[in-house]
Order: sequence, then structure tokens, then C-alpha cells
Amino acid sequence: MIEIRNVKKVFGPLTVINGINLDVKKGELLCLIGASGSGKSTLLQCINGLEPIQGGEIIVDGVSVHDPKTNINHLRRKLGIVFQQYNAFPHLTAIENVALAPRVVLKKSRSEARKLAQKHLEHVGLGDKANSLPSQLSGGQQQRLAIARALAMEPAYMLFDEVTSALDPELVGEVLETMRLLKREGMTMVVVTHDINFVRESADRVAFLHQGEVCEIGTAEEVIDNPRKEQTQKFLRRERRPAISNQTSAA
Repeated sequence: MIEIRNVKKVFGPLTVINGINLDVKKGELLCLIGASGSGKSTLLQCINGLEPIQGGEIIVDGVSVHDPKTNINHLRRKLGIVFQQYNAFPHLTAIENVALAPRVVLKKSRSEARKLAQKHLEHVGLGDKANSLPSQLSGGQQQRLAIARALAMEPAYMLFDEVTSALDPELVGEVLETMRLLKREGMTMVVVTHDINFVRESADRVAFLHQGEVCEIGTAEEVIDNPRKEQTQKFLRRERRPAISNQTSAA
């Protein structure tokens, strides 16, 4: 499991994470919601060791992420992370993109890495795109390629940072369905998202972050449908407003 204990993160005079305590249980899908600047994405990067912390501790399967003695590159093999931007190598085909890390990091042979890459491309519905360049894929397909690339390292946990926010609306569904597939297979996931419908349908628990703190946490029914805190209620009203206005315009 992932244990987050009184974690603090500052950028200069700005406190971005202010004493967060969270546990992520094996097989759980935990969604982090909140306004921009509330610390959601920064928390993911702290979990993965991409950002240092200035207080507290993050423990993954009993190993302290930020302990100087920790082999962070070895630990990151357990923590797949997918960002908003796809970051695929444009000169490599889909299968070459996915096979690269298993070859370089896991020291697999070229044939082993390609076999593993093909398996994960098929897993995310891109088996027929193995020899396509990223520029030949849609935005949704490129994001699924990024997921396949993370899965090829065979992580125990997946971290998703606003992976659908840069996509056209018609492409969002295929990426979310891939994430639902991973949940059905028992993958432990921490997902930063503004997609309230996905949160309601898929999350085991939801944490609402406000000004670097966990303001409210519980099931989707508790946090999304029956929020107790005024800050959560205000945030959800803002998130729902565009969808309501779009429906009105369409009508």
C-alpha cells in the first residue's frame, strides 16, 4: 500500500501541500479532486519521487520514497505514472515506444521487450497500431499508448495526472474505459481528474483537496453526492456549471 504521512511541500514561500495524510489500499482506485493549485498533481509527483518533500514521509510497500538510502529508480518500477501530455518519442513506432524502457531499464532482450510491448498494446486496444508513429494516432490513442508504456514496466501502482484534460471530448471515453479495465483487473490507482462522472462511477474513494490539505474524503456517494464541507460544495457547483450550460445551449 501507499502511506502518506503528514507530507509537506513548498515552492519558495508557497506551501503547496500542507500536512496531508492518506492511505491508498491495494486494489483501490482513489480519485483526487480539487481546484487548480490545490496540490493534486504535486502530490502525485511526490509519491513517485519526482518532487522532493519538506516534511513528513511517503511509504510504498514499506519503503520510504524520500529516504536518501532508497534506490528511487528501483522503487519507481512499482509506480507507473501517466501525465496529461503523451511524451511519446515521435521517431519511434508505438511498439518501439513501449519496448524501450523494458529493454533499457529491465534489461530485457529486444525480442522479449517487443513481445511484452505487443501484449500491452493489445491490452489497451492498440494491437493493430504497433507499427504506427505517434503522429499517426489520435489524441486518445496516444494517451492509451502512454498507458501501455507505463504498464510495460509491470508496476504495482498506476498514477494518472489529468490524462483526459488535453483530449477532445469525443476521445475521452476510450481512455477512461482503459482505466476502468485496469480497475476491474485489480490495479491500484491514484487518479487526479476533473471528470466528476468518472469519479462517481469508478472511484472507491474520493479525496477533495483544498489549499494543500485533504478537506474531505470518503466514497463517491459521500463526497460527490452528499458533500459535508462548504468548500467541497462550492467546488462541485463550479464543476457542474459548464455541463449544465452546454446542455441548455444544445436544447
